Amino acid sequence: MFLIESNNPFKNEQECIIIGLKDQPEKFSGMLSELDLALEGQLTELVKSGDISAKLKEVSKVHTLGKVPAKRLFFVGLGKEKKITFQELKEAFGKTFKQVHSSGVHMVAVALDTFVGETFSHEDAAHALSEALALATYKFDGYKEKSNEPEKNIEKVVVYSSYDSGEVEAALSVGYAYGKATNSARTLVNLPGNMLTATDLANYAAELGKKYEFEVEILEKEDMEKLGMGALLAVNKGSVEPPKMIVLKYQGKEDWTDVIGLVGKGITFDTGGYSLKTKAGIVGMKTDMGGAAAVLGAMEVIGELRPEQNVVAVIPSTDNMISGSAFKPDDVITSMNGKTIEVLNTDAEGRLALADAVTYAKHHGASYLVDVATLTGGVITALGLDKSGAMTNNEAFYEQVLEASFEAGEFIWLLPYTENDKKRIRSSKIADLNNSPGSEGHAIMGGGFVGEFAEDTPWVHLDIAGTATTSKEHELGPSGATGVMVRTLALLVERFETL
Repeated sequence: MFLIESNNPFKNEQECIIIGLKDQPEKFSGMLSELDLALEGQLTELVKSGDISAKLKEVSKVHTLGKVPAKRLFFVGLGKEKKITFQELKEAFGKTFKQVHSSGVHMVAVALDTFVGETFSHEDAAHALSEALALATYKFDGYKEKSNEPEKNIEKVVVYSSYDSGEVEAALSVGYAYGKATNSARTLVNLPGNMLTATDLANYAAELGKKYEFEVEILEKEDMEKLGMGALLAVNKGSVEPPKMIVLKYQGKEDWTDVIGLVGKGITFDTGGYSLKTKAGIVGMKTDMGGAAAVLGAMEVIGELRPEQNVVAVIPSTDNMISGSAFKPDDVITSMNGKTIEVLNTDAEGRLALADAVTYAKHHGASYLVDVATLTGGVITALGLDKSGAMTNNEAFYEQVLEASFEAGEFIWLLPYTENDKKRIRSSKIADLNNSPGSEGHAIMGGGFVGEFAEDTPWVHLDIAGTATTSKEHELGPSGATGVMVRTLALLVERFETL
């Protein structure tokens, strides 16, 4: 995919070259000065006339008309150098790769040095480039009749850089791994519920484990019954599809200590059960396994990069259906850790599945816990569609998750979690907990319920109900699944410092 060259990019035949443009230059310098000269001053004139812009994320295409070996030049506006963020750099690359991709170009060159300066190193620029390439050109083909026309894919990227080629190559590999794994998660979330059952999800995880030599454990319904996983089993009662508890273990240290537990909600379709969703609200519930997809995507990155950290991934998976055997409001169930739960809302099923999964992650030695789930509509009401909600019982651990999310460009916002919240979750008169204390502070009630099972283990909850999908195309991908939290979780593992 990537080829690194150290010579002058403008003296080689290329279908197109991508060039970074900072500020609004009065006069080009360095290699761009040589290019302007070769083009008989036309670059300077195009900047003056506004046909080439350095405005942030503006992309300007210029045909060279045979005056230099490259056929086309794509100028990428970077704005004021000291103000651009790493996320904006990725978005600028993404917007450019979308344009290049749509033009049918199979091979593209990048003048990497033009993206480097006071703000970004060669490694930063290379990572942003490769991650953006993977993300921006992603497409879910779906199930429409296939066209006979050949695919328009970027098959090769030549990166021209004066910097150490080994460092640039490493950064390109890391960025591309992050992007491809996010796309894997996107595809899982985009799959319809009849194409991705709990069994299918377990098979996918097993193949991932085989590829990256993870330890794999898939618990069947009988295993869960023996272990007393009454919460997950209750959610599954209405289904003809068997439930799965999926476990992947990666050991990056000599001893199995300081283990990060990644727990992802894997509800492959959610009708709401007897607390039935509306006909409008039920559409799109194939995406209720977005947390599971994020965890599997993060494990793909971990498998590629092999960080020196121990990780256990746990995914409780089933669908939530209605039948004569389905669980009902007013039922009382017993979770794996022995706590009893009064079910007041069968559509608050994700927290039940996560309860047993969190307990099982601790059983496998998790010293730190992050659960990821499309858990509540309440988080959308509170934060909108562009922010994930967070909760924690440990500020120091949350700070590490926050730093990872910032680097990944995946915005999270910490919700309060007080003793009064805990009292509401424990307010059942006939059981230890109730699964739906009311609509007030809905997102907090959902996350806080999961926290009851984390107990004293450092824990962060991420509610991605609003961010797991998007209705609009954007610089780093199409509409549909976003793959949110894949990169945050992977970065957390890669950067983690023991508390």
